[in-house]
Amino acid sequence: MATIEEVQTANQQNETEDTTPGAETPDIENAFSEKYKLTEEDIEETWEHDARNPYNWPLKLKVLQVLMMASAAFTTSVGVSILSPAHTQFMEEFGVSSTVAILPLSLYVFALGLGPVVGGPLSETVGRYPVYLGTVILGSLFTLGVGFSHTFAGVCVLRFLAGFCFAPSLAIAGGTINETFKPAERAFPSTIFILTPFLGPGLGPVIGSFIVNRKGWRWTQWTMIFFSIFTIITTLFSKETFHPAIKRRMAKTSGRSLPPSPPLASKLRLFMTIALLRPIQMLLSEPIVASICLYVACEFATLFSFFAAFPLVFQGVYGFGIEESGLVFLSIVVGCLLGALTVLLCDIFLYRSKSAKFAGQHVPPEYRLYPAMIGSVGLPIGLFWFGWTAKVGISWAVPVVAIMLFAWGNLCVFVSTTQYIVDTYHGLTVASAMSANSLARYGLAAAFPLFTIQMYTRLGIGWASSLLGFIAVALLPVPWLFFLTGKKLRGLTQ
Repeated sequence: MATIEEVQTANQQNETEDTTPGAETPDIENAFSEKYKLTEEDIEETWEHDARNPYNWPLKLKVLQVLMMASAAFTTSVGVSILSPAHTQFMEEFGVSSTVAILPLSLYVFALGLGPVVGGPLSETVGRYPVYLGTVILGSLFTLGVGFSHTFAGVCVLRFLAGFCFAPSLAIAGGTINETFKPAERAFPSTIFILTPFLGPGLGPVIGSFIVNRKGWRWTQWTMIFFSIFTIITTLFSKETFHPAIKRRMAKTSGRSLPPSPPLASKLRLFMTIALLRPIQMLLSEPIVASICLYVACEFATLFSFFAAFPLVFQGVYGFGIEESGLVFLSIVVGCLLGALTVLLCDIFLYRSKSAKFAGQHVPPEYRLYPAMIGSVGLPIGLFWFGWTAKVGISWAVPVVAIMLFAWGNLCVFVSTTQYIVDTYHGLTVASAMSANSLARYGLAAAFPLFTIQMYTRLGIGWASSLLGFIAVALLPVPWLFFLTGKKLRGLTQ
C-alpha cells in the first residue's frame, strides 16, 4: 500500500539542482517545467493569504479531506482481501482448482501496482479531485460487475479493472496531504493515511468471512459498493487541493492570460520517462532502490500470502470455522497499530533529536532508518515463531501473537524505508523511485498467494514459514547496511 511519503513529490516537483543518485533527468523534463510552467507571479502576492489556498481552509474542510482520503484508501485496501474467504465457494461454483481460485485476489493486487502509474501523472494534469471522483466511480462499477458475473473469467477481468481504478487514490493522497497541511501540521493526518491502507487487508478477511459464510461471496461485492458510496459522498464534499490547478483557475477568473498548453507529444514523453522507463532503469541500476524494493516486496508479499495460509493453518490445525479463521486477521490490525506507534516514537525521540543538529542543513536520510532496523528483527522472529508453534497441543493464541510481531515489523520497515527513499531522492526522480517500489511490491504480492497453498501442503507449516523466515533473515541487513554506508552510496561527505 502507498504512504504519505510515496507521493510526497506529486506536489514538490522542484527545479532545484539535484546531486543525489539517479538525479539526471532528461531534457524534456526541464523543458516542460521551464517553458510551460504557469506564471504564478501575478497571483503569488495574494496566494499566501487567499482563502482558496488549501493551507488557509477552515479545520472542518481539512477534516473532510482527510476523511475522504482515508475512506478511499480503506475501500481500496479492503477490496484486496474481502474476497479471500470465498476461495472454497469459487472452487465449488466455477469448478476451478485451488490455485486458480486465488486469481481474483492476485489480479486485484497486481492492478494496485499498475493503477498509480497512470493515476499519479494524471492528477498532475487534470488535478487531484477529478482523479479521486472518477476512479472511485469506475472502480465501483467494475465491482458491481464482479457481483453480477456468472463466469470465472468475468470475475477475474472485472476484479483486475476494479483494482486498477481504485488504486490511484493510494498514490495521490500523500500529495493531497502536503497541499492541505503545512509541515508542522502533517503528523496526525499522515498517520491516519498510513494506517488505513494497512488496516484494510487485516479487516477485509474478518468482514468477508462472516459475509461469505452467511450470505455468499457476491455479498462481499455489495459490501464494497456500500464502502464506495460512502467514499463518493465524502469526495463530493471535498475540494481540489493541487496548487497549480487552483492557481490556474484563479488566473482564469481574474481574466489573466494563461501560457499555452504543452504539446501532447511532450506530455507523453514525460509520462513515459517518469512513470514507466526510469522506474525500471532504477530497479536495475540503483543499489538503494533495488535493495529496498526487493526487501519491501518480499515482506509485503509474505503478508499477502497469509490470505491463503491462515485458513489452511487455523482451520486444518485448530478446527476453526470460516468466521473464526477470519477473526485471526485482526492480529495484523493490532500489529500495524503497534508499528505505527513505533514509527511515531522513533520520529519523536530519535529522528528529531538527530535532525536538530543539522538546523538549516540537509539531514542525512539514514536517520529515517531506525524503525526499519528495529522492525527488521521482528520479521524473521515472527515467521519462525508462527511456523513452529502452529501445531496441535499449543494454543492458537501463540501463533496469533507471532503474526502481530510480523505485522509490526512489516509496517516499521515499510514506512521507514519509504521515508528514506523520499529523503534520498528529489523532484521527479523520487516519483520514479516510488513507482518502482509500488510495481515491485504489488507484483510480488500478487504472485505469492498463488503458490502458498502448495508450499504449506508440501513442506508443512513449520518449514514453509521457515522458508519465508530465511528470506527475511537474508534481507535483514538491508536497512543496517544503508545506515552504515548510505552516505558513501549517495556520494555525500560528512
